[in-house]
Amino acid sequence: MTHLVLASASPARLATLRSAGIEPTVIVSGVDESQLTGLSPVELARGLAELKSAAVAARADLPAGALVLGCDSVLELDGEALGKPGDPQTATQRWQAMRGRSAVLQSGHSLHDTATGRHVSATASTTVHFADVTDDEIAAYVATGEPLHVAGAFTVDGLGGAFVTGIEGDFHNVVGVSLPLLRTMVADLGHRWVDLWAPPTGSRGSGG
Repeated sequence: MTHLVLASASPARLATLRSAGIEPTVIVSGVDESQLTGLSPVELARGLAELKSAAVAARADLPAGALVLGCDSVLELDGEALGKPGDPQTATQRWQAMRGRSAVLQSGHSLHDTATGRHVSATASTTVHFADVTDDEIAAYVATGEPLHVAGAFTVDGLGGAFVTGIEGDFHNVVGVSLPLLRTMVADLGHRWVDLWAPPTGSRGSGG
């Protein structure tokens, strides 16, 4: 079994990996995200992922031979990278600009192999189509607090799911980590995806 370390505090990323059979160790990087400026949305997402992964990979207390995954997501709308809105006013303005339109969710991925020192990075892009929600729906959604702390001010796997009318690309990428892309990156570093699966915790019944 190959151990994965997730350099992210995102509960959605952790849940996605767990649903795919992986039980990562979570170590938050704590990097200063404001140090990257003047980049395109694709470059920003990948650059932030690289910062997070590198910071955690440099630690001395990691499991032997661990793979360290850093991720970061931004929503690209009109060429601008939209991260976490942080406050209700910004979240409301975002939704007023997004409703009835489409945007691209860019999720940067960076994977470090602590055994070899090698690393790979890539960004996955998924187009998201938003419903033409009303002012009342926006106000109610913002009042829940959910959109304040997620990239692009929405979730597709939470309360915001009803406000997303379609997705072109990988669903998991919108949640925060593209499983197909990560599988390719794991292979690029010479590992098998199935070796990341956690061993079963108990025997399964045969039914009947």
